[in-house]
Amino acid sequence: MIITLDGPAGSGKSSTARALAKKLGGVYLDTGAMYRAVTLLALERGVNPDDAGKLDAIAAAIVIDFKEAEGGQMVFIDGRDVTAAIRAPEVDASVSAVSAHPGVRKKMVALQRGIAQKHKTVIVEGRDTGSVVFPNAEHKFFLKASSSERGKRRALQMGQAAENVQGVVKQIIDRDSKDSSRLISPLVVPAGAVEIDNSHLSLDETLDKIIQFLA
Repeated sequence: MIITLDGPAGSGKSSTARALAKKLGGVYLDTGAMYRAVTLLALERGVNPDDAGKLDAIAAAIVIDFKEAEGGQMVFIDGRDVTAAIRAPEVDASVSAVSAHPGVRKKMVALQRGIAQKHKTVIVEGRDTGSVVFPNAEHKFFLKASSSERGKRRALQMGQAAENVQGVVKQIIDRDSKDSSRLISPLVVPAGAVEIDNSHLSLDETLDKIIQFLA
């Protein structure tokens, strides 16, 4: 069984997908982390986010692994722990541009589908998992929340002070615009997806709503 959770930045996809995987005994697949891994490697190598050729080469050669740990899921590039590094501000600023390249997306989608084939139950989260990667998934959900609420969540996640929330909100709105307007795999509500606005819902309440639809 494949369950997809799509939505914009700060909509609670990661925490919800992780909790759902734990509840169902399934595998949690963070597709966004894979694009962040490619972006991190590109930045480390001084590759311009607009250089399609070099980015395609990085995506074709990169080895990305996930490992469940007590504190959450860890991400590795060629055996190196990059769990914290892929969440850095500079990665945030470039990941939309990197993930917009067709060659990068083609490679990552192939990897995502390969991972899913190895497991009985997979909870996949990202921005195109129900629309492009797994259009025939048994269950699709689209999480959303107000930009102000998503900004607060992301600022808290990043350890930003309260006075910096507006700056984070602006970054989120800019990211929304880039993700929704790109030509390749734009952020959309997948056909047949259940939309859940969790602006005023806790993680447990969001999870309960999803479980109700799965029952």
